Amino acid sequence: MQQIGQGNIAIIASASNHIRNRDVEFPFRQDSDFYYLTGFNEADSLAVFIPGREQGEYILFCREFDQKKALWEGAHAGLEGATEHYEADDSFPIDDMDEILPGMLENKSKVFYPMGRDGELDHQILEWITHLRKQSRSGVNVPGELVSLEHFLHEMRLFKSVEELKLMRKAAEVSCIAHKRVMQQCKPGLYEYQIEAEIVHEFMSEGLRYVAYPSIVAGGKNACVLHYLDNKDKLKKGDLLLIDAGAECDHYAADITRTFPVSGKFSLAQKQLYQLVLDAQYAAIEQIKPGLAWNKAHDASVKVLTIGLVELGLLKGRVSTLIKNEKYKQFYMHRIGHWLGMDVHDVGDYKLDNEWRLLESGMVLTIEPGLYIPEDCESVDVKWRGIGIRIEDDVLVTKQGYEVLTGAVPKEIDEIESLMQATYAA
Repeated sequence: MQQIGQGNIAIIASASNHIRNRDVEFPFRQDSDFYYLTGFNEADSLAVFIPGREQGEYILFCREFDQKKALWEGAHAGLEGATEHYEADDSFPIDDMDEILPGMLENKSKVFYPMGRDGELDHQILEWITHLRKQSRSGVNVPGELVSLEHFLHEMRLFKSVEELKLMRKAAEVSCIAHKRVMQQCKPGLYEYQIEAEIVHEFMSEGLRYVAYPSIVAGGKNACVLHYLDNKDKLKKGDLLLIDAGAECDHYAADITRTFPVSGKFSLAQKQLYQLVLDAQYAAIEQIKPGLAWNKAHDASVKVLTIGLVELGLLKGRVSTLIKNEKYKQFYMHRIGHWLGMDVHDVGDYKLDNEWRLLESGMVLTIEPGLYIPEDCESVDVKWRGIGIRIEDDVLVTKQGYEVLTGAVPKEIDEIESLMQATYAA
């Protein structure tokens, strides 16, 4: 409200329920921006912020309490709960929005609103403004601008508070336990979906009911599909298994990837490629500190990977020329990572004024280099084909440098092999 200023108004809607099939709905997940501002976890809600409003600056439109609905679907806040438990200054029935909200727009200069998310609400707001324009002769001033709410809000979300970091640490801790669990459970003959079940089991056993994103459990050549989600194939002896999975704690995500041998021991070729990716990750993480540009980590990973690919014979030529011509992209086609928070690919600008932004304390990001050698890649020796490797950790930018939030999952070759073979021996 300080940023939007007096004389203006901000409006943001909750997420909606979505039908899965017939009269069955998908599990509800609140809109991240709405939840960030309100903590209110119900559909059919609208938050309004009016700096300087005498009757209360924060208004919540929501469903009235309905005893019958509560019997079928569980408790909901109602109007009293909106003010008593969620600290709204005032609350109104969502069904009365058409009668009440237009009056709140009167004599406001700007409306801060995330246009484009909800077509029906977009249309309603424009209709309200059009209706107010017809009253301009009676002295009613009409908002002259619709301004993106995300500009301020997403910059706020980019910097994590102490309370937010507690939730992210919990999500990271539980996700680490799950990844270690499946390293110990993995063996040839299991199916990818059985490994996925172990991950979800661990999340829920630790009290986190939801995944932050659909888990990727990709054995062998499937790991070369970056967003592989089928999770249906049998794990084979001699293959690697790539797992990209994270839990969500009160809407805050963890995001971890580990790659390890199904049989508990890397082959020589797997070991060479894996160590190269790990070296690239370490080099990238060292570029995480306040004052360094976001892209420094990516550039560091590209350099290490390109040098290694030349040494192993997968690329030929001068390293500087290969980097300039982006030849590495046939094996490393994504960037080093992304912001992390309430969304697994979280909000926040990567560039400011067309320049890569500088890292600052409180930001959280992933560092996830990878190498993917398709099975049909005839330009490389057959021993490399069908190998996909990614190593991903969640990293907090601190005042002194960085903190790896997900370091509890083994990623050194000897650590992985020791953990898995101890399980086999037991």
